[in-house]
Formats: sequence, C-alpha cells, structure tokens
Amino acid sequence: MDTVTEWLARGRDWLDERGKAAWVVAMVLGFIFFWPVGLAILFYIIWSKRMSCRGWKRGRRDAHVGRTGNTAFDAYREETLKRLEEERDAFVSFLDELRSAKDRAEFDQFMAQRQGQAG
Repeated sequence: MDTVTEWLARGRDWLDERGKAAWVVAMVLGFIFFWPVGLAILFYIIWSKRMSCRGWKRGRRDAHVGRTGNTAFDAYREETLKRLEEERDAFVSFLDELRSAKDRAEFDQFMAQRQGQAG
C-alpha cells in the first residue's frame, strides 16, 4: 500500500511542478481514457483547491501582494490609504475626547448633586 501512496504523491508533485495546465490535461486525459479517473482528478482538484492562487505552495502572487504594476495607481493608492489612516486616527482621537468630555460632564453633574444633597 505504501508504494501506491508514494506513487500517487510523486504524481501529484510532478503535476504541481508543471502547474495548473498539467492538472487540466491530466483531468481531460482521465475523462478520455476512463471517465471515473477524470472525475476523481476533478474532485481532487476541487477538494485540494489546486486551481486557486492560495492553494499553490509556490504562489507567484505572494511577491506582488498589493501591487498592480501601474506605478501611478500604486502611488495614488498608497497616498490615499495613508490619508485615510490619518483621518481614522484623527477621528479616534476625536471620539476619545468626546467620551472624556461626556464623562467629565457626568462627573461634574454627580458632584453638583452630591453637594446639593449635603448642603
């Protein structure tokens, strides 16, 4: 049984080295020669997510995450993201000040009521 498992693992690795097209060719040939084999390969491709970019061990897109290749657009996007982050930070500090002012007003009201009751 180990030899069959090893043989299948070697076949999988061989197809992975050749890319997505090799998996498609293997599936089509499986359907041509014996349809259950093609169906099994199709189910394996779907189950293992071989056709998605995240499923590959050596993904090409990982090196270019967030880059479009258009330098003008990339610069604009980075500038916009930086501006949005600065606006978010300013808004968070505004909310903190607003909460502080509300807390201060509630505390002042409490102290005024307490002094009114004591006096």
